[in-house]
Amino acid sequence: MGDEITFIIGLGVVLVLLFTFFTFIPIGLWISAAAAGVKVSIFTLIGMRLRRVIPTRVINPLIKAEKAGLRLPINKLEAHYLAGGNVDRVVNALIAAQRANIDLQFERAAAIDLAGRDVLEAVQMSVNPKVIETPVIAAIAKDGIELKARARVTVRANIERLVGGAGEQTIIARVGEGVVTTVGSAENHKAVLENPDLISKTVLEKGLDAGTAFEILSIDIADIDVGRNIGAQLQTDQAEADKRIAQAKAEERRAMAVAREQEMKASVQEMRAKVVEAEAEVPKAMASALREGKLGVMDYFNMKNVMADTQMRESISSVGKPDSETGTKKS
Repeated sequence: MGDEITFIIGLGVVLVLLFTFFTFIPIGLWISAAAAGVKVSIFTLIGMRLRRVIPTRVINPLIKAEKAGLRLPINKLEAHYLAGGNVDRVVNALIAAQRANIDLQFERAAAIDLAGRDVLEAVQMSVNPKVIETPVIAAIAKDGIELKARARVTVRANIERLVGGAGEQTIIARVGEGVVTTVGSAENHKAVLENPDLISKTVLEKGLDAGTAFEILSIDIADIDVGRNIGAQLQTDQAEADKRIAQAKAEERRAMAVAREQEMKASVQEMRAKVVEAEAEVPKAMASALREGKLGVMDYFNMKNVMADTQMRESISSVGKPDSETGTKKS
């Protein structure tokens, strides 16, 4: 009984050791590589494990490259993996470039991949150009008519400028700027509608693909529509603004006239108050003159007759004239 238990324990330990051995050392991967003609030692696979490199991520792309006729050093593939790159995608891009007769070296492909661009998509775009459709671009001709255009830009990836080159958004922005400039320089919108290819020719001559990761093959105007009459609208807005300014100035002049009128009325009332005040002093002065003997009784009555006659003449002359305050005629 004790021997059987010892045998079982020993067998378990052996199985654990074998499982650990085959897990740490990818014997199956080594056999696959050897069968595919890829020479890689078992110690190299062990070194990958120690360097925290997943062997399948390097060996399988290496087998693929070997079958495609590419000779890639395993050290470079491992270094690219450790740098955070996608080894399988780089190898696929190299194979696609070889089939398309495109000169693409491993170092450049690895640099493109590490820069965050899809190197396989770039190679595919070099073979099959991509069409970028711009949003609606609004531009105004010299006659004030707005035109709305939409363009299709056919581009091809430039492998040499993928690292550090501008992307699709820059192409769209530059094409939009070229459309606005071309339409804005046209004498009238009819000339643009009659020859929409004029926009394409003018924009292509500007070399809009400079500094980008693409090469522009063609620019086609997909659609062009007539928009608003911006010139007439601006003139209408200007006329409305001038009208408001004139109304404001007229209101200012009216307010100043009313203020002057009020000021004159205040001055007249002040003068009347002074006259009333002066008239109130007349009886006192006459009484004082009578007491002092400077004014006789007959002189007083003659003065009263003169004042009454003057008042009667003023009343007769004011009949039929409008009242200065009410504006009605006196009866």
